[in-house]
Amino acid sequence: MTSSLFSVGIGVGTHNSKGDWLEVFYPQPLVNPSAEVTGILVDALAFTGGNHAINLDPARMTALSEALKGVDDALSATCAKLASSKQPLVATVLSTDEAPSSVPEVYLKLHLLSHRLAKPHTLKLDGMFGVLPNVAWTNQGAVAIDELADRQLEARLNGELLEVMSVDKFPKMANYVVPAGVRVAHTARVRLGAYLGEGTTIMHEGFVNFNAGTEGPGMVEGRISAGVVLGSGSDLGGGASTMGTLSGGNNVIISVGKECLIGANAGVGIPLGDRCTIEAGLYVTAGSLVTMLDDKGQVVNTVKARDLAGQSDLLFRRNSKSGAIEVLTNKSAIELNEALHAHN
Repeated sequence: MTSSLFSVGIGVGTHNSKGDWLEVFYPQPLVNPSAEVTGILVDALAFTGGNHAINLDPARMTALSEALKGVDDALSATCAKLASSKQPLVATVLSTDEAPSSVPEVYLKLHLLSHRLAKPHTLKLDGMFGVLPNVAWTNQGAVAIDELADRQLEARLNGELLEVMSVDKFPKMANYVVPAGVRVAHTARVRLGAYLGEGTTIMHEGFVNFNAGTEGPGMVEGRISAGVVLGSGSDLGGGASTMGTLSGGNNVIISVGKECLIGANAGVGIPLGDRCTIEAGLYVTAGSLVTMLDDKGQVVNTVKARDLAGQSDLLFRRNSKSGAIEVLTNKSAIELNEALHAHN
């Protein structure tokens, strides 16, 4: 008998016409549920172990709600609400954190990230792209790509328009969860699976991918690519970008430390320590040749940027005469706007 569980999600979602899952919404995902809750779930779902997505009907959902009363009243209430659904219901139970093998498993892990129940790089997401279907995200919900034309015609015959907002494997985060204490100016630019720490502001041109995000507080006007985490108090300027591991050609995890500033239209392809600045328009990649200067502005050495990975208190700039990338101790780095962060 299973004595402990890694994660549980009780949810409602969408099937295609063949009964395959397109997406799942989990109102209240759990990590490491208590022994009492685990026992109830195991008994009610006849769960024998492993990682499974168990299809439920309203009657079983109601029974689960009753069984949870007095043990987890919040989860009980959620199950009671779900029992009235005409959409497909599911209980996704993960005994361990393993690579997901079904759409409900992937969606549960994406929810854990966006609910701040797990931080980026702490969950196994191997193979998720092969598991997730490409979906048309419309004003009528998720639609299978091969059924889209029929649905569009059906809408037109009813005098309606089926609006397709995007065609993607990932939906926007705000349609599933809006974590407390954040501002997102353009919700389509933050994918489900993003981790936004409290005090984070994502401006209109900012973008945050899945399994990436911010510790908060911070201002994001540029791109946070998959796998990248922006430290507390750091800002990503307009048009700035971070190099993600999906397209970077290597396995180095790019991260930005605390109280850093990546200037407008700048970019970073190495991990940065705390209190670093990259001037506007400068893209620093691992192979960039960097001239190191001492406090008096004298050349000390020339290295590749990767040799400075993870170091703190650095200021990267481009010499306006020679065009060389220079780095010096960041004693005069721009101070971040504390008042702005305090009112995020």
